[in-house]
Amino acid sequence: MFEIDALRLLVKVAGTGSFTRAAAELNYTQSAVSRRIAALEQAAGGPLFERLARGVRLTPAGHALHHHATEVLDRLSRARHELSMIHAGSGGTLRAGAFATANISLAPAALRAFKEAAPDVEVIVTEGRSAMLTQRVADGALDLAVVSDYPSGLPASDGVTTTVLLKDELLVALPRGHPLAGTGQVELRDLRDEVWLQDAPASSPPVLADAWADAGFRPRKVIRIAEWAGKFGYASAGLGIALVPSLAARAVPGDLVLCRLGGLPPHRTVHVALPAAPLPAALKLRELLREAVVRSVQPEGRP
Repeated sequence: MFEIDALRLLVKVAGTGSFTRAAAELNYTQSAVSRRIAALEQAAGGPLFERLARGVRLTPAGHALHHHATEVLDRLSRARHELSMIHAGSGGTLRAGAFATANISLAPAALRAFKEAAPDVEVIVTEGRSAMLTQRVADGALDLAVVSDYPSGLPASDGVTTTVLLKDELLVALPRGHPLAGTGQVELRDLRDEVWLQDAPASSPPVLADAWADAGFRPRKVIRIAEWAGKFGYASAGLGIALVPSLAARAVPGDLVLCRLGGLPPHRTVHVALPAAPLPAALKLRELLREAVVRSVQPEGRP
């Protein structure tokens, strides 16, 4: 109903108390100001200014519209400022996702650095499985996600680009009293008689099933446990052993020992997923994730 330029003119005329002074400050002619105010009054349904011998003043209707005009113009000004900060990567909201073990140390380290570099950007973090996170990037619900190709491969999604962040070696967690716990490195075939603690889905992760096949055995028993805390609890109690990504090493309790697997140890690849047109803040966080990888020391085992 009301054009923004007309509202700005209303505020300027009210502030100067004169069509002439408003015209001079806006580099308009006085007749142009008079015509624009007349058109605004017609749209408003009545006079907005009283014409006095020296200048003008707002009518009650003018005061009402002036109040709303200043609010609208202020909101537009703040919107322009917020948009400029978003485009500069220094403001707005960044929606980031990561899978569970990336949230143990990798993502927090990068997000801490991001908070220092861009304190005015609000970061909203989501945790989930890689397939779900990748789809949310494709749907526009996330601006960045840290995802993995383990256990079931990295899903392809239209409009999502991925870059490799690191190769994350999978270690085996053994109870501290296990006969092989002090060796630092074990052969997978030496674990053929163990009970394996694996994720909840009924089928084994392809990378682990392939590793078992290469070692010439199938496990005698697999216990399905979804959460890492449960796997660690069972392993600590001597009820089984589990593969643990090196990213999760800091979360492993002290009564477990991490050992490397000999030969070609299984690993997963960690990626950063971005939409086709990423936000500058998302690109900044990707760079900080890379720096966090460089700074980190991937543990090869623990005594």
